Amino acid sequence: MTYGAANLNDDGTGSKSTLASTVYQRLREDLLSGALETESKLRVEWVVSKYGAGASPVREALNRLASEGLLGRHDQRGFFIMPVSAAELEELTRTRCWLEERALRESIAHRTAEWEEQLVLALHRLGRASRLSQQDPSSIDPDWEKLHRTFHRVLISACRSHWLVGFCDQLSDHAYRYRQMANGGESVPRDGSAEHRLIAEYALDGNADGAVQALIDHYQLTASICMERFKQGEVSKVAASAARARR
Repeated sequence: MTYGAANLNDDGTGSKSTLASTVYQRLREDLLSGALETESKLRVEWVVSKYGAGASPVREALNRLASEGLLGRHDQRGFFIMPVSAAELEELTRTRCWLEERALRESIAHRTAEWEEQLVLALHRLGRASRLSQQDPSSIDPDWEKLHRTFHRVLISACRSHWLVGFCDQLSDHAYRYRQMANGGESVPRDGSAEHRLIAEYALDGNADGAVQALIDHYQLTASICMERFKQGEVSKVAASAARARR
């Protein structure tokens, strides 16, 4: 599929900024969903061919993604997809808990009636949605994911710091990348709806300590599930390599 075709001007040329934004969004979605193999090199020519844009807007998109930590960059050797690791997942979860604790405490301290209504609505919509896709029960439904993101964003939206919310959003993106890679069935029993409901109830009651602990428990359980799936994947790779070596 060639993206950006609709952005061509009458003279057949495309808006560089529009094309760069289109490539950025499409490539970002593929990176976060795990559709592209980690540690692979991303040659400009390959991205140009896959996403249907010129080299200049592609480089702009790649540089933007590198600044967000989704791509790495070798001097004179181009870009590569950032690898995943158990150590990074642990650090990511720890940092996310630190920042969102502060954001949630501030949000509860400065809560308003409008914020409470938005939180109740976000929780209600999330609770009514199906987490797994009807077309592919082994994958997360994109609509559920949007509602899930909205719920967590509303929780901290009253913290009065767009910088803090922005940092939390960036960490949330990276955590989503790990969740997508680890998807394939949860071996640890959990009730996600109950977890979200508990966080919201504490927040609405003004119980910052309870809300923070429930949120941290929620994130740490998710991380432990991802960690287990991640390690299982590593074991499978080692076994496959050993099998190939015996042939």
